[in-house]
Amino acid sequence: MSTHTPSGAEIAPDLDLLSSACDLQWTRRVISMADPAGTVASGERMASEHSYSITLSNNRTEKAAIDYVMAQDPHLWAPTPSSRRLILDGLGLPQTFSRAFDLVRVREPFDTDSGLSAEEIDSITLVELKTTKKYLPELPKGFFFGATENEFDLARELGDSYQFCFVCLHPESMGYRLVTLAELEPLIRTKRTQYQINL
Repeated sequence: MSTHTPSGAEIAPDLDLLSSACDLQWTRRVISMADPAGTVASGERMASEHSYSITLSNNRTEKAAIDYVMAQDPHLWAPTPSSRRLILDGLGLPQTFSRAFDLVRVREPFDTDSGLSAEEIDSITLVELKTTKKYLPELPKGFFFGATENEFDLARELGDSYQFCFVCLHPESMGYRLVTLAELEPLIRTKRTQYQINL
């Protein structure tokens, strides 16, 4: 288990994102197609826009967390979609795990343009980020987060080669902590199942 809490650290992440207007227009089109007569209540439309705003905020928070931990640890690397495929192939794992990790931790910094060798893939650690802006002086104590069954399955499959990285972006308790599943399980106070359903 490892903890990193820099003194006086500040983050200045590059938060360039896709145009929010474009995505919001797409949301409205979905509503329009589902309700061609235009009878959707204004409250439902506002709820949809509010949901979009939350998603955008979460994306910005995650981007800030990735920028922050990578600035603190040169051994962390953000894989591209094609790199994810190669890593999973190299580890003999199905592509269904491609979204079950955010970063890769390597033993030694490497040239990201040339990619990882087969030997390096065998020694990497996959890292899944969980981020909060809540004040947590005893990180990760008090952390509330969501996790998929895929993430837990991959953690069980890889053991110590898979870590959850709990990142706190609150200015008074900024830091991060890496834990394996074996280290995480004794820390869990409550856990419940939530279903995400598409109709």
